[in-house]
Amino acid sequence: MSSVRIVNVSYVAVPADAAAPPEPIKLNAMEAQWVPLPLLQHLLFFDGDQLPPFDAVVGSLKSSLAATLATHNPLAGKLVHLADTGDVAITCSASDGVKFVVAESEADVRRLAGDEESDLHAFERLVPEVDMTVLPASLLAVQATRFEGGGVAVGITVHHGVADGRSLWRFVEAWAAACRGITPPAPPSFDRSRVRIPGGEELARGVLRKYVPNLPVASRIMKDVRLQFTRRTFTLDAGRIARLKQRIVHLSESQGTAPLLRPPSSFVATIALTWTCNVRCRPYPADEDVFLFFFADVRSHLDPPAGAEYFGACITGCLPKLPARVLQSEHALPAAAAAIQGAIRDMAADPVAGWDWLTVARDLPKSRYFNVSGSSGFRAYEVADFGWGKPRRTEPVRMNQDGQVALVRARDGEGVQVSVAMLERAHMDAFKTQFLKLIVD
Repeated sequence: MSSVRIVNVSYVAVPADAAAPPEPIKLNAMEAQWVPLPLLQHLLFFDGDQLPPFDAVVGSLKSSLAATLATHNPLAGKLVHLADTGDVAITCSASDGVKFVVAESEADVRRLAGDEESDLHAFERLVPEVDMTVLPASLLAVQATRFEGGGVAVGITVHHGVADGRSLWRFVEAWAAACRGITPPAPPSFDRSRVRIPGGEELARGVLRKYVPNLPVASRIMKDVRLQFTRRTFTLDAGRIARLKQRIVHLSESQGTAPLLRPPSSFVATIALTWTCNVRCRPYPADEDVFLFFFADVRSHLDPPAGAEYFGACITGCLPKLPARVLQSEHALPAAAAAIQGAIRDMAADPVAGWDWLTVARDLPKSRYFNVSGSSGFRAYEVADFGWGKPRRTEPVRMNQDGQVALVRARDGEGVQVSVAMLERAHMDAFKTQFLKLIVD
């Protein structure tokens, strides 16, 4: 097992002339559910001739992070429990800063970034450790790791209560733009009044009482088996995505059993494929319902819209279901795509209906639902160019459920990268067989 040695730990402060929020930023009900499930972590691997010396990499990352915090200053603050009201909120002070870890590893970056199967133990050591189990807790930390044979990993840990995937990648985009010296995207908004949920602050307090009743202790008691998973990453390039979409449309039209609302998007086509493969690699009784749980970004669907620049966890849960026999049949792909489209349609009609996703997920039969995180729309490779070219690979570190799938747009800018986690290696092998079969047939 490759070791990682911590060389230095420092804190990057918000520039002195940046205005801090005058009042605590209280989490809304959507965000409060993430207090006991806080860790959102991603890895970016870089190698090649464009990389400057490691000391220069660290210097550039630090100075550009400081510049980025001028517009993202709440991320340098803390998540705190306001005992007098029962809220959880973001607070900022002049003494706050973002933890920046510098490390060295003897691992081979080309193996870590190139292998289909992920080295989870190595991944865990390449993201910064942050204790988010007790409040006050930090919101953001980063780690830069140099590999003995060349290459760099940038690891990011952010509290999921203050950022969803879209917010994370907008932050990375702003940071990378500052590092390259180009115009960053529009500044974010941390204004929680943009997200209107019936019940308001009292609803958020009720969520906290329900899921984290022992605040300021924020940990959730659950069995942690993530390091026992087999993790593999597959890429559907632009051509395969196009053929998959065409196949779904053709099967829908020729079979007439699963009418689509519209031609499938890359997201719909990809998760229809992974849902089908997940079901086919396990021995489900034909008449059992199997569920697919995925998150939808509701910024643009709220009334009024929260705006693309809203920085927070602004997501709601979607839950299509089908009998196992359908996903085991020749109708699987169009049926899955139609069910997913139906769930998205329902979300658009009532974007806050699925906000209480943690209750929904808790009540599902654990062996019969599959979770999708991320999105084929996340331009992870494109936005994370810090001046050294696109990352060789980016991967989520935390995948906590058997059969979970995580998506980002592929490195080619048009395809989809699919990361899969499973407890049973035999299930993973069967998943891969079905995956390759369905994208080739």
